[in-house]
Amino acid sequence: MVDGEPQLIVAECFGVETPTFQGEGVSSGHPALFIRLSRCNLTCERCDTKYTWDWNQYDPRKESTKRPVSDLVEWAASSPVELVVITGGEPLIQQRNLVVLVQGLLAAGKRVEFETNGTIAPDPALLIDGVRFNVSPKLASFGEQESRSIVPDALAVFVESRRAVFKFVASSVADLDRIAELATEHRLAPIWVMPEGTTVEAIIERTRVLADAVAARHWHFTPRLHVLAFGDVRGR
Repeated sequence: MVDGEPQLIVAECFGVETPTFQGEGVSSGHPALFIRLSRCNLTCERCDTKYTWDWNQYDPRKESTKRPVSDLVEWAASSPVELVVITGGEPLIQQRNLVVLVQGLLAAGKRVEFETNGTIAPDPALLIDGVRFNVSPKLASFGEQESRSIVPDALAVFVESRRAVFKFVASSVADLDRIAELATEHRLAPIWVMPEGTTVEAIIERTRVLADAVAARHWHFTPRLHVLAFGDVRGR
């Protein structure tokens, strides 16, 4: 590492040694590499990656490391897989150094998708060709106050960028009603709905609860394909 080289706080990287794919959203089923960054600005009760932020349950010294951006680019470039998903936690907390990472990934022939909770507006330097955003605002039913998880000014930037889709985790038809309210209020489109669950049984059950109502609203539906394929395990 060169002194002064940009670094990122990383929870895990996967997809090179053991191949996997994007499990949700627009690119569901596409082979993908994942760079999961540590830290989050929300504390959602139903979060399934609490090892990126909940230091009451996890030790940050064991769950995260600082890695030079150049190492991450080299790691991704070692694979022929085109898609790199940058997720978290909340990756845009570290977006100053993410700009350098994205530039390196694009130069290596990759395309980039961010998974973000939509509370932090992206740097204009990230709103470029080859970069897309899967914005997942968190409903109150997910265990976070919407006064924290719904940030109108940030959502407006994503809408105006035309580089974002809006993916909501839902477990009930009442959740869909709330999504419709938010979509109207903040002009969110397109809408993707993903059933909450970390087991195959829960995902199937909630899919059957939600599917008719999602179809009736002419929204997109996405399963958690990685859970269906591999189970609720890290690194897949």
